[in-house]
Amino acid sequence: MLAMFLPLAAAAQYSGPAVQACQTYAEREIVRHSARVKAVVLDDDRERNIERYTRKLGSQSVSSLLYGNGAIVYVDASAVEFSYVCLLADEKRALFFYWTPRRDAPALAQCRRGAATQAGTCLDALLQIAEQDLTEAYARHLVEAREADAKAGNDDTSGAFRRAADAWRAYREAECARRGSGEAAKACQVELTRRRALDLR
Repeated sequence: MLAMFLPLAAAAQYSGPAVQACQTYAEREIVRHSARVKAVVLDDDRERNIERYTRKLGSQSVSSLLYGNGAIVYVDASAVEFSYVCLLADEKRALFFYWTPRRDAPALAQCRRGAATQAGTCLDALLQIAEQDLTEAYARHLVEAREADAKAGNDDTSGAFRRAADAWRAYREAECARRGSGEAAKACQVELTRRRALDLR
């Protein structure tokens, strides 16, 4: 659904009043559904832009779309990183806010949205989730490999798959080791594991 609203060409990075209008609207809508939400943040980064969009949706006039990345920060849990699009009647009146979770969000930035002392625990939880997703993806591919082996009368396909999995894990360990130790290395593991799971979908 989000892709329906994204412009074909990016405009210059935007920092005008529509940001506050959309953030206020988003906070009102999201906080209404959960008392655990501490804040809704719209990131001031290169992804944030506005597209002039003078047309009607039904009977409602829409002047522009603001889009970018942000996060829902919780009082007692890891932040949820998202991409969003916000429809505006004008730059000070938001009409609609739609968000979808980001799978490519930087893990360390995500975990530092809350208290810094919780970043390590947050990274451990994100890595566990990423490893579970990867294990499920591996299981599906291994079943397919064994079916191919059964037809061929050998274990070439499953053997190749296992070697590829071992090689990827060795690469992850080496790549993340060069980032140093502690949070930077753990964040690297989270991001590479997420990427590997997506590649196997």
